[in-house]
Amino acid sequence: MNYSAELKKFVTSQYVYSAIRITLATVLPCLVLAHFGILKEYFLFPLGTSFVALTDQPGPFIRRRNALTFAIFCFVLVALIASLVMNFKILVLLEIIVFGMFFSLIGVYGQRLAAVGSLSLVVLAIFIDGHLTGSNIFKSLLIFTSGCIWFLLVFLIVTTIQPYKLASQMIGENYLQLAEFLKIKANYYQKNPDFDKLTSQVIAKQIGIKNLQEETRETVFKTRTIVNESTTTSRLLMLMFLNSMDLHEKLMTSESDYQKLQQSFEDSMILVNIHDYLNLLSEEITNIGIALQSGTRAKPMFNLELELKNLNYNYFELRNKQLSSDNLENFMILRQILMRINEITKEINEIYKVFSQDVKLAKSLSTGLDLKKFMPNEEKLNFKVLRNNISLSSSHFRHAIRITTALFIGYLFSLFQLLGIGHTYWILITITAILKPAYSITKQRNLLRLYGTIAGALIAYGILHFIHINGILFTILLLSMILCFSLLKGKYFWAVLFMTIYVFLSFNFLSPGNVNVIFRDRIVDTIIAGIIAFLVSYIVLPVWEHTQNLDLMKKSAECNLVYFQSVIAKFMKENTDIEDYKVKRKNAIIALANLSDNFQRMISEPKNQQKKLEVVHQFVATSHLITAYTASFSQYSQDNKKFPEIDFEGWDRKIEAEMMQVSKLLEGEKINETLKMESRLEPEDSSIEDLLLKRKTEIEENEIVDRRDPDKISHLTELKNIHDILELIYDVAKEQRKVIEKYRNESEATPPQS
Repeated sequence: MNYSAELKKFVTSQYVYSAIRITLATVLPCLVLAHFGILKEYFLFPLGTSFVALTDQPGPFIRRRNALTFAIFCFVLVALIASLVMNFKILVLLEIIVFGMFFSLIGVYGQRLAAVGSLSLVVLAIFIDGHLTGSNIFKSLLIFTSGCIWFLLVFLIVTTIQPYKLASQMIGENYLQLAEFLKIKANYYQKNPDFDKLTSQVIAKQIGIKNLQEETRETVFKTRTIVNESTTTSRLLMLMFLNSMDLHEKLMTSESDYQKLQQSFEDSMILVNIHDYLNLLSEEITNIGIALQSGTRAKPMFNLELELKNLNYNYFELRNKQLSSDNLENFMILRQILMRINEITKEINEIYKVFSQDVKLAKSLSTGLDLKKFMPNEEKLNFKVLRNNISLSSSHFRHAIRITTALFIGYLFSLFQLLGIGHTYWILITITAILKPAYSITKQRNLLRLYGTIAGALIAYGILHFIHINGILFTILLLSMILCFSLLKGKYFWAVLFMTIYVFLSFNFLSPGNVNVIFRDRIVDTIIAGIIAFLVSYIVLPVWEHTQNLDLMKKSAECNLVYFQSVIAKFMKENTDIEDYKVKRKNAIIALANLSDNFQRMISEPKNQQKKLEVVHQFVATSHLITAYTASFSQYSQDNKKFPEIDFEGWDRKIEAEMMQVSKLLEGEKINETLKMESRLEPEDSSIEDLLLKRKTEIEENEIVDRRDPDKISHLTELKNIHDILELIYDVAKEQRKVIEKYRNESEATPPQS
């Protein structure tokens, strides 16, 4: 592992940048208040700042600003009502029901408002028992409101000074994810690879790339200064992001029969050479990502021209020594892989050129695309959407009932003082943090929260026991806050650990000497909240992932069919719409990632809810292969070459018929005889076999000609690889159809439960 690169990736990321901004916005007022000796009295000011800061999700400036303004309104309203009714237990219970339902339901409008809703419930937990408000409620609310508005001002100032910073960091993170994806793919070429493990890693990484691309699309395509291409920076950022999506497709095209490759070339070093070179390319992509995140210009790390020349030299040496009529087809596959590697290398070199454009050249850069077509779908802010989700058939509504029930039980439990619980708020905060719409995420967060809290509490206890110098404690507090906010999205255990440390240290500054009480309360409250969250998520209207599988399988099958149709159309028509093709490519990748993500969550659910697990697993695997093979197929159409020897119309009818059978079976429809007949068509590619036989005869009768042009590939090799890819797509589609047929037959044979 390159520890230097890993550290740079972390330090330059949007998460660390955001964490430093939140920490400074929270801590600087604390220093001023502490200087005047009024920090304890005005503690709600930094608390309000940190709450509003946590609702700031990546995205376009206008949406972020509006969400922060809405968050402030919600927080102040919730704090006001909670403070006014805190002495009337019946009203408090009613308040929990109303706020619990409303602030959970607004998640139907997307992640941004879901974050506002969750933090509004945290504000409710803080103000529910009046522990932090004191006797003067309105003074406390004014202080809290001022703290909320303070972060909005910080946000407005920072984004005005650095309008492109977030977009640049998010685009950089896209490249870093692609670098990790390529590193996984490189491992297929190492000695004795674990194919099942690597396939799982590839699918998991595809999910991460899809989620990040969706977030980045919203940020880049809805940021006015970038879309209008008014500046050099905006044009470069737009092109760098679009190039990252094209690079993603090229990386997907390296799908091959790796087991056959390993068997064919196990006695040579060529596959290891490919593995090493792909890792070099991965480091170059990482270098581009880090440069984008840090706002610097990237320069190549390696002499890729020389390294690629050496790789091609090793291939040609091996070819000249070992090529025969028996292994010709294996060398054709290997030659095609090297051509794909050439194209990835060219793409990376092109990205470096775009990155280093000067101002004059950059003014001519333009995307030529209708960017609205690439935007992620998002619910519009109207009451009808909310009203339509007030139904038990809505997963959002069921989640709202679960979280309201859990908060209700948590509050009632705290009233009994059974275990000497100091305050209500930590139980409610922990329930809000743990309980998520998906059972699998709730289960995972529950354990991570518990382990993180215990580990953090033990570390904090040790720090406070052995260190008594306020300067050192304050430094640890700052670092803990930065690390907590940096890791909150990706490393929940570590985020909770550092959160626990900074909470302990914060309370110690406010009320020294109470570390034993804080330690006990945090551990006990977390355990109680975890038990409540787990039981409620399992018992109260759970939404199991298997109920989503069929719809996601339908969507993936439909998008893969449309994607294949758009690709093969490029071979049969003179002119095709590149924009339309890219939209269909995007939809296929998103549908595949959504299906894969749902399957991954299903694995974490109780065994009795893992319905048809093997079928879904096979469907995910075959869908992944169809998308990857279609991406490989698409690369042959980009040079405007003609391949009259291949019967594309025949293949189109044959493969579409097979894929349409899958869609019809998923819809519960019967397959007509026409589709069955179409899928049995034999495309007229016989001339390829004749050409291949002729080439094998030449090899047997003549000496091998030492041709060493790495940028050229024989027409026969391209024909053979196109034919093989089309056969692979058909075979995988056929396998997928058999999987669904088996699933249907088992479902029909199973008697209904009485």
